[in-house]
Amino acid sequence: MSNTKQILVIARDRKTEALRMATGLTLLDDAVSVAAWGGLDRDDEEVEMQLEALDFSDVPVTELTTDAAGDLAGMINESDAVYVV
Repeated sequence: MSNTKQILVIARDRKTEALRMATGLTLLDDAVSVAAWGGLDRDDEEVEMQLEALDFSDVPVTELTTDAAGDLAGMINESDAVYVV
């Protein structure tokens, strides 16, 4: 039996910091995913740098509009640990 956990990072208020945190969590053997509530500013160099690191680590990043509460609830329900940043 595997002890791998599903970790969800919700990027809500401090999105760059949430992406940075998710990048750090990839050092564990757990599965990490990111939900960006309200989308991401892809013109921001810091955001793009973190997205590249997450892409390299095969971490899925889902951008959710603020009317996608049901989708976010499903992601939370499927996760073992949730961080909201």
